[in-house]
Amino acid sequence: MKTIWKYSVQLDDRFAVSMPAGAKVLAVQTQFGSPVVWALVNPGAERVERKFRLVGTGHEIELSGYLYVGTFQTPFGLVFHLFVEEEK
Repeated sequence: MKTIWKYSVQLDDRFAVSMPAGAKVLAVQTQFGSPVVWALVNPGAERVERKFRLVGTGHEIELSGYLYVGTFQTPFGLVFHLFVEEEK
């Protein structure tokens, strides 16, 4: 059986999150002023590190091998775009 879990998003160019293998990243938004990402997961699956890239509007970035997750704004008006590495 699958369920949806929430993970904190670090405001770093690159970060990793431990989540069950095969997790499908669904969305990113701010909740109570902090960015979070939701993923559809199989709780019984082995945990793997999923790599993320975060880029601000207007910044250059090489994204081959990454998929777009979504865009969010911080309470300070900064806009970020989140990408997740394709699972191998």
